[in-house]
Formats: sequence, C-alpha cells, structure tokens
Amino acid sequence: MSELTFEQMLEESLKTIHTGEVVEGTVIDVKPDEIILNIGYKSDGILPKSEYTNDSAIDLTEAVKVGDKLDVKVVKVNDGDGQVALTYKRLVADRGSKRIEEAFNNQEVLTAKVAQLLNGGLSVVVDEVRIFIPASLVSDVYEKDLSKYADQEIQFVVTEYNPKKRRYIGDRKQLIVAEKAKAQEALLAKVKEGDVIDGTVKNVTDFGAFIDLGGVDGLLHISEMSWGRIEHPKKLFKTGDTVKVMIKEINGTKIALSTKFDDANPWKDAAEKYAVGNTVTGKVARMTEFGAFVELEAGVDALLHVSQISKEHIEKPADALKIGDEVTAKVVDFNAESQKISLSIKALLPDAEEETVDVVVEEVVDEEAPAEE
Repeated sequence: MSELTFEQMLEESLKTIHTGEVVEGTVIDVKPDEIILNIGYKSDGILPKSEYTNDSAIDLTEAVKVGDKLDVKVVKVNDGDGQVALTYKRLVADRGSKRIEEAFNNQEVLTAKVAQLLNGGLSVVVDEVRIFIPASLVSDVYEKDLSKYADQEIQFVVTEYNPKKRRYIGDRKQLIVAEKAKAQEALLAKVKEGDVIDGTVKNVTDFGAFIDLGGVDGLLHISEMSWGRIEHPKKLFKTGDTVKVMIKEINGTKIALSTKFDDANPWKDAAEKYAVGNTVTGKVARMTEFGAFVELEAGVDALLHVSQISKEHIEKPADALKIGDEVTAKVVDFNAESQKISLSIKALLPDAEEETVDVVVEEVVDEEAPAEE
C-alpha cells in the first residue's frame, strides 16, 4: 500500500462505507484467486475470483492489471479479517439487468455467445445476466440436438423479464420467422412459375426434399424428382447439395418445385419410338395380378397384360415372369395423351396356322426321308 500523508490517513480513518454501496477502487495487486483494491478506505478491498466473474476459466492475472480502475459493490464492510469484501459481477449483473429491461421494453435484438447447452435449451450471458432460450424458441423448426450452437454467437429478443425471480427468457425463433417472411416476400416478388433457379437441399424426407431457395423453402416432391422411378429421395439428394429446380407452382406462400425438365422428357419422341407395331425390349419393373409393367426407358413404362404374355393360359404374371426379367414384345397400343403403352409377347409368336404348317412340313420331311434313301 502506498505511503499516505497524515491528512490522507486522517481522512480515510473518518471515511465510512456501507454494505451495498458502489465504490471505485484501484487495483493494487492481482493474484490467481483474488484482486486487491484500494477503495479509499482504512482497509483494502478484497475481490475474490468468484465475485469477479462466473467464468471459472478466466485468468485474473491476464484480465486485470495493477492500476486498473474498477467499480465494485461492498458485500461486507468487515470480512472477518479486517478487510472489505467486494463484488464486481453482482454490480455488473445489476447494471446488466437494467440493460436487459431496456432491451425487453424496446424489443431490441441482442447478440450473445451461447454459454451453456442445457437439456431444455440454450443459456446465454449478457452483462453477467443469464438468459434462457427454450429449445422450442431456438429455431423455427424443432431441433432435438442443439450441440451445433455451442460457443456460437446468436441473436434473440427478450420475451420475459422478471428480475425478482431472476427469470429472463429469450426468443430466437421469431427473428428467424420474420427474416424468412421478408425473404419470402422478396422472392415471390421476382419469380414466377416456370422459372429455373438454384437452391440448396435443406432436408430430405420419405416423400421429397425441402430446397432452400434463398431464405425460402420449396418442396421438391418425389414424383417431381425424375422422369424415371425413384426408390427413395435419399438415393438422389443429400443435405447441402446444390440443385437446379424449376418452379412448378406457387400457391400463396407455398412453392412446388420440379427437376423434370422438358428437354429430358422421354415422352417427347415416344410416339415414334413406341409406335403400334414396333418391337421393343425392356425390363420387368413391377407386377400386379393383371399384368406386368415393363420399363422401356427411364420414365416410360408399358403394360404387358397377363393375357398377352403367352398363348398358354397363365393365372398371374408371376407364373411366367419375375422382376428384372428382360422381355421383348410388340407395341399393340399407344396413347400419348394418357401416356399409356400396351405390349404383347403373344403377338410376336407364330399364329396357330403357321404353327400347324410348320408341324406338317416337319412331318412330311420325316415321312419322305426313308423313301429318298
């Protein structure tokens, strides 16, 4: 402690302080677990690390230097050792509480780093005030795993302020919803049905994929992913993929997308390739009780009715065919409007009269052979 004049010592001896009073102190020593301050009183003030911050990882010798000025609050005038017990974090928290109150009243957007991941949400600290953001208010969609937010800076608004119960609730969801609504309005103002734009796969489900079009999500249904058959959307897309999509339909704020572009439409020249009378080859893709569907190419299936599989009676397609079999058949019907094609294997078989002639010829040859000898 620096030397004082008699007048200064007399003044300090007469000075009084009270619990709860805020005083300014000058740092005269810093230890790993406490800070010692000259507060202009007959005794020095002791500021433990636990009363300086809630961050146990902080290094006091790096955070505070001798000569620094600090506003502190008196906890006890005599801590039992003749020194004054001080707190810094409670003073900051008091001031922080007022700061949070202002933000609450003005609906101000705050930014803070996530301090802790909790079972039911996130905890952030603003001026030593802990604010809880429930999981339901972290995003506009429910997120079970919040680990990606660890140590991340996030924005939120304070929706509940109760200093008596020390209850401070934050909401990030409403900011995301508002931002998306703004982005959606901007996007809908500049796009129309038929436009082709780039998007990013945000989520893949059993029935399709949600595509981020720039802050706005559109649905790419499984039926609009390809002209061919799709086993599952995850076979084609994964989260993060960049994809070129066509805006198929806009219904209010809902956007339906498609990647079935006209230039790849297999039905464009199907009338010529699959004209009635043409012989075609394809693979059995699926079967029903009444027939088998043969994939002639991606996006073009044709029906091979059970009655057209063989001249012999067949109860069901599975009696003669299995999925994956390659079959050659004749096109017996083509309907471009309904995109339906009918096939017949039976139509390629020799008719009954030809079969009879063949048999007769064979028999005649067999009978005449000995005579030639």
